[in-house]
Amino acid sequence: MSEIVDAPAPVIAGPTVSTQWLADHLGSDGLIVLDASVLQVEGFGGNPAYVTGHEQYLVHGHIPGAVFADILDVFSDPNGRYGFARPNAEQFEAAAASVGVDDATTVVVYDSSVGLWAARIWWLLRSFGHDNVAVLDGGLKKWQAEQRVTERGHVRPPVAGRFTACERAGFWVEKPDVQAIVAGEAAGSLVCGVPYREFSGEIAHRARPGHIPGSLSAPAGRLVDRETNTFLPPDALRPIFGDALGGRVVAYCAGGVAAAADALALTLIGHDEVSIYDGSLNEWAADSTAPLVVTV
Repeated sequence: MSEIVDAPAPVIAGPTVSTQWLADHLGSDGLIVLDASVLQVEGFGGNPAYVTGHEQYLVHGHIPGAVFADILDVFSDPNGRYGFARPNAEQFEAAAASVGVDDATTVVVYDSSVGLWAARIWWLLRSFGHDNVAVLDGGLKKWQAEQRVTERGHVRPPVAGRFTACERAGFWVEKPDVQAIVAGEAAGSLVCGVPYREFSGEIAHRARPGHIPGSLSAPAGRLVDRETNTFLPPDALRPIFGDALGGRVVAYCAGGVAAAADALALTLIGHDEVSIYDGSLNEWAADSTAPLVVTV
């Protein structure tokens, strides 16, 4: 186990950091570690539902000093039409302050899954102008597999200074933008982050099954090594995205979360022309006139 140090917050050099990097920098001034875990459970009719990972964080443990970041109720717009809707600037400023993040903070975020929830926070922070943020590669699973120390119970976030949310263009697209790509009126490739059986339409969690026409399937679970839970190396990620790497990419999924894992993977291989369709299939499938493709 690495000794916790007391040093200025480091500057993050890339979209992910290793467990060793985090162990070496735990305790640094200005470094905030966020646990963004969300748990999938079986909901009504056998469809997936989601609950906060806060109880897991409290009872089963978390990385020392990590503050819990609630994606369900804090880092999403509670008035959004669909779950996990991105917050507006004012809402995000309040969310950042609630976990001790300000303009000068270095942020490392992780989850107990394959990194999609952490990637969502990473994408939100960057979309509001905060670049000094990274996802912990391998997340809590890798940290625990390496038998690194964890702790239980609540961690009170430090009192944050000012977080200035500055919305950046290009991070998000809306339904009309996707419609333009489907119609051939705008350039771009569509990448879908839902599991393949959901992409093909074999399994349906919405009123209508399938994927948006012309989409490439890139499930969030395929982006990581099954043994280490870390993102695949660039040479293994590139074939997953194939022809989509030729230009602008719009990533989507069910509600814009797994799409963030795709966006992170694309960033790891140096492809930065990426946007997320936040409404994703939850919005698209609700419109009976919006085309969907079933391949089973």
